[in-house]
Formats: sequence, structure tokens, C-alpha cells
Amino acid sequence: MSRQAVTDPRSRGRKSHSTDESSVLCGSTFGHRHHRPGKDHIVRRLVTNTFITLDGVLQSPGGPEEDPEHFTAGGWSVPHWDEAMGEVMAGYMESFALVLGRRTYDLMAAYWPTAPDHEQPDTMNNARKYVVSRGRPTLTWQHAELLDGDPVNSLTALKQTDGPELQVHGSGDLLQTLLQHPGLVDELRIWTFPVLVGSGKRMFADRETPTDLRLVRSRTFDTGVVHSVYRPTGAFSAGAF
Repeated sequence: MSRQAVTDPRSRGRKSHSTDESSVLCGSTFGHRHHRPGKDHIVRRLVTNTFITLDGVLQSPGGPEEDPEHFTAGGWSVPHWDEAMGEVMAGYMESFALVLGRRTYDLMAAYWPTAPDHEQPDTMNNARKYVVSRGRPTLTWQHAELLDGDPVNSLTALKQTDGPELQVHGSGDLLQTLLQHPGLVDELRIWTFPVLVGSGKRMFADRETPTDLRLVRSRTFDTGVVHSVYRPTGAFSAGAF
């Protein structure tokens, strides 16, 4: 995810409109742990936070340099970001740990340690970061550690430990892996931008296992962005008219 997604540097004071009474973000909305049905202990939630275009592309929302591979429309999210969206994002960042793929980690690690004070870099710099990589990179960003082995097994084990909510930001390749394993991701926070870019890496590409999602809340902003929060039901239903 781009730095725009967590700092709101281009806020324009626009309002948003709730389309669900539960879109008032308070109380248990930001709870970082929950009881798993059938379990007698509390586990950490694993949630995704993703910017996508209306045609489902998640590639390079914050700038052309993020992921230019076969893609020339980078930065498509920037004109549509506003202050109200930043307030929602700030609520998500009150208590969290990051789960990042290698590319997203490198982008964030190159920016946040020297980010200007008005972007409140301490929020990101002080957070714990768990990095998934096929190699063994040297991680220089403070509080960053490498997740060894298979990321699904590593994150399944990490969810059983005590700590804040685990948030996957950006990290398109990692996201594809996690979404193929039912029950691993507890919540999907999707920001849909009123943009069509045609080709590009998509959030839901070649999904093997169908699943139903329950809409928890939805909010529409004056810029045309729709923020929807879904939770997998653990089941799939189909029918015929």
C-alpha cells in the first residue's frame, strides 16, 4: 500500500456518506482480538487493507514507482484521497502490526524512517512488521522481522500469539496466497476507487475456492471512493432463478 493510504497528505476536507448504520467506526469495530468459534481462547485477527480500481486492479495505487511491471497507470488512487478517508484509516492504525510482502516492505522502509513530521511517521516506525520473502533480506527498518518458512503456516501460528491486530497492506502477491486458504483472513477492508485502468494485477485473480462474504459496513466518500468491509462466512451458497 502506498504512503497516501496511511497519512492522508492530500486531504481536502470532503465528507463521506454512510450506507450502513454500523459504519460509525467505534467500539468493537477496531477490536484487535476476537473469540474464534469453538475455541476457548482469544486469537489475533488477520485483516487485509487494499486499494482497488473499479475493475479490480490493485497495482501501484500510490505512484508509478510502486510496481511498474507491465503497468503505466500507477498513482490512480491519489486524486481521490481525502481527509475523511484519512480519519477512517487512522482509526485502523491505533493498534496494529504490519504483515508485508517484500516489495511493499522495501517501499515503506525507504520512506517512513525519514518521513516528515506532519505525516506522523512514528505510527508506522514504531509498529511491529512481519515480512514475507522468498529470500533472506537484511531488514533495517526498526521492529521488522522475517517470517520464516511457509507464510500460511507462519501466520496461522502468529495468530495464536498475544498482540495487536495483524494488517496486510498492499503486498499483492502475498495477498493472493493468503486468500487461497479459507479461514486464514478474518476481514477484508477494500477501498474501491472510481477508476478503470484495464490491465494490471488484480486482487481476486484465479481464485480456486469460492466463498461467501458478509458485508459488515460500507461507506461512500465524496470523491467517489467506496470503503467496504467484508468477513468470510466460511461457506459458499449458490442457486438458480
